[in-house]
Amino acid sequence: MAAFQSFVVCLIIAFAVVVSPITCAKLSPDFYAKVCPKALPTIRYVLQKAIFREPRIGASLLRLHFHDCFVNGCDGSVLLDDTANFTGEKTAFPNFQSLRGFDVVDEIKTAVNKACGCNVVSCADILAVAARDSVNILGGPSYYYKVLLGRRDARNASWNDANTNLPPPFFNFTQLLSNFQAHGLNLKDLVALSGGHTIGLSQCVAFRARIYNDTNINPAFAASMQQQCPVTGGDNNTESLDATPTRFDTVYFRSLMKSKGLLHSDQELFKGDGSESDNLVRLYNTNNLYFARDFGASMIKMGNIKPLTGKQGEVRLNCRRVN
Repeated sequence: MAAFQSFVVCLIIAFAVVVSPITCAKLSPDFYAKVCPKALPTIRYVLQKAIFREPRIGASLLRLHFHDCFVNGCDGSVLLDDTANFTGEKTAFPNFQSLRGFDVVDEIKTAVNKACGCNVVSCADILAVAARDSVNILGGPSYYYKVLLGRRDARNASWNDANTNLPPPFFNFTQLLSNFQAHGLNLKDLVALSGGHTIGLSQCVAFRARIYNDTNINPAFAASMQQQCPVTGGDNNTESLDATPTRFDTVYFRSLMKSKGLLHSDQELFKGDGSESDNLVRLYNTNNLYFARDFGASMIKMGNIKPLTGKQGEVRLNCRRVN
């Protein structure tokens, strides 16, 4: 009888989530307040434990959310394993052997479903909340960054679109801006969101060309990076994206001003020519509050890229496969 009652309650909650007028209109920060008030605290609890085990995982989950949203919207498609019907995004060139954190997402999903007593929290929303909480746990903003919720999960994924829509680390400034604009984002979003590189590591294969070929790079910095990233081999060796890879701060922007951006695409944001991009880098370097405000606003804006809501998509029981 108890199991039957739990099943009925779950059906009622799931129905309420689908037909809620909020989901049909827009995302909301209070989406789970009634259907599962334990959802967000549970996500944060599991994430805190994961980051304590491995601080790098915070950056990995932030990157997962970014790579999800830039490929056909924030719909959890990046989490899907390949099937007989489609080749997903995990093996696309920007993601293969570099995206991480899938096991932590699985852990969060299991804990949230248990806490809610139902499968009502989408994998896409888990990514959005995990990205925000990762930033906050590692020292970043929370006041300016109240994540919006109510996304549903895609039933398919596209290897081709992942290869086309994600900006690679060798893009120049014009290419970067064009890519962001194609997703409804602007120059300020580009610079602010790139500030997410204040945490985490990058693989040698992503920055090898810069440290051996670029001229707008600090020579001592290049020589130091070459110790870990040889001309050949060591593709998966890693280096910090800035000097404080487990602290969400403004050191990333200071590095750009010293020609110590690790990725070619990073350094493209600061060329010392007095451009608008240069001015934003200088502003964020000197004013953490401006960076926190703009980063939070840009993350919310990115999280609004083509979400599935209402009766679109589904809420996956397992983030790796469709129901």
